[in-house]
Amino acid sequence: MATLIHPTAVIHPGAEIHPTVQIGAYAVIGEKVRVGAGTIVSHHVVLEGRTEIGERNHIFPGAAIGLEPQDLKYDGSLSLVQIGDDNHIREFVTIHRATRAGEVTQIGNGNLLMAYTHVGHNCSIEDQVIISNAVALAGHVHIESKARISGVLGVHQFVHIGRHAMVGGMTRVDRDVPPYMMVEGNPSRVRSLNQIGLQRSGLESEHLQLIKKAFRILYRSGLTLNDALEQLALLPENAYIQHLQKFIRLSLLPGRRGLTPGRKAGTRDDT
Repeated sequence: MATLIHPTAVIHPGAEIHPTVQIGAYAVIGEKVRVGAGTIVSHHVVLEGRTEIGERNHIFPGAAIGLEPQDLKYDGSLSLVQIGDDNHIREFVTIHRATRAGEVTQIGNGNLLMAYTHVGHNCSIEDQVIISNAVALAGHVHIESKARISGVLGVHQFVHIGRHAMVGGMTRVDRDVPPYMMVEGNPSRVRSLNQIGLQRSGLESEHLQLIKKAFRILYRSGLTLNDALEQLALLPENAYIQHLQKFIRLSLLPGRRGLTPGRKAGTRDDT
């Protein structure tokens, strides 16, 4: 084990480190940290608080995970950061633990968080999400699997970003981003269907055609949102459409951020 840990690393005796973990120079690992098999902790990484990291992750230089949240309500409680397997957490990423005891900031499996990404308290990132450089997620942001977030943008607290969604660079993300859609701009608007992303994910043609119909109903028919939801319910039963309907209905509940609207008619021709 000693051959995998640089002699300048500072590791609390209470930390649980699997014997196969590699730890670089000047890394600092706190008492309540757990790191799973095959994970690489590069030099100058800081792991603090109650932080649980799974297997085969690669944490690049300068990342800081598990530090106190940037939340004035934080009272020192022992909240949690939980990270799954096979994630790449690039240079100077910051991931803050949740605000209250028993709460969690959670990252799933197979994600790529590029340099200078900030994941605020109580965020939830599912699986196979890609977040580009210099993205800041405020507290309580939820990102579903296989979403793609382009660089240099901020996401408002409590925003929900759906699966297979694509958010363009420098977008102001202050409302929920529906699954399967491409969103960009300031103010943000649904510009088109994320068709290329869906095709690359291996989505079968029959599902893609139904999602195209749903997109046209929602953003090209001129119907109100409630009427569009009624039309969506008439489409053939399909798990992708059902997920889209559920997402939209949740975004309309009191206390939620609301749904990102479509573009104005005539501003761009798309799918």
